[in-house]
Amino acid sequence: MQPTSPNTKSLVRAIIDKSSLKQKVYHNTLERFNIFKQESDEFVKANKGKLKKAPFPVLFEYIDRGVFEFQVKFGSDILIFFMHSNVFEIPRDHIVMKSSYIREDKTRSYCGIIHIFNFLADSFKYNRSNDIGYCIGRIFINHENHYFTEGKREIGLLYNNFTSNILDKKATQQIIHSSIHYTLNFDLLTPPYDNIKEVTVAEMQTTLDAMSISTGKRLGFRFQADDH
Repeated sequence: MQPTSPNTKSLVRAIIDKSSLKQKVYHNTLERFNIFKQESDEFVKANKGKLKKAPFPVLFEYIDRGVFEFQVKFGSDILIFFMHSNVFEIPRDHIVMKSSYIREDKTRSYCGIIHIFNFLADSFKYNRSNDIGYCIGRIFINHENHYFTEGKREIGLLYNNFTSNILDKKATQQIIHSSIHYTLNFDLLTPPYDNIKEVTVAEMQTTLDAMSISTGKRLGFRFQADDH
């Protein structure tokens, strides 16, 4: 058997170190994602009865869709929380890479990601496959359970101190509440007339749930520049 060279030992060590780091990040992210599931489920159960006092029936439910996805349905909206199974490194030009927290230990820049998507409930109810949803936020979690968020208004602005923020139960609750609050204020706008002025005979003969006229809260507008 050939003796192990120093280069081989170094390469094997690098494989072990990088794999161990990514496994740690993955398990941390999955653990936090399960807390998101638990807190969302408990929030719905604790408040569902209160909605019975509304003059019209109000949809409010939690749905577990497997290891990496769950949904919170409320009113005319659905929030889909989705955890990516892979681990990512924060881009070099990202602002958090300039922090002393990252400069002291580059392994802190490896993160798991939880995405938060907003769709209209009717898009799924009527199987409108052309309807548009939006990623309203995403949560980055590293091997020390530090986190920061990117997103719209409440979600992106309140939870971006990567150096000190720990994704504990309280922080999880705040993110869930902020996501629902943002969605409630992110209203459906009428699409521009030019987007719908022409419709084919086939589209008109098709049932409404299969029409290719897309519905989205900001259809025809640049969502990236939206102030909501």
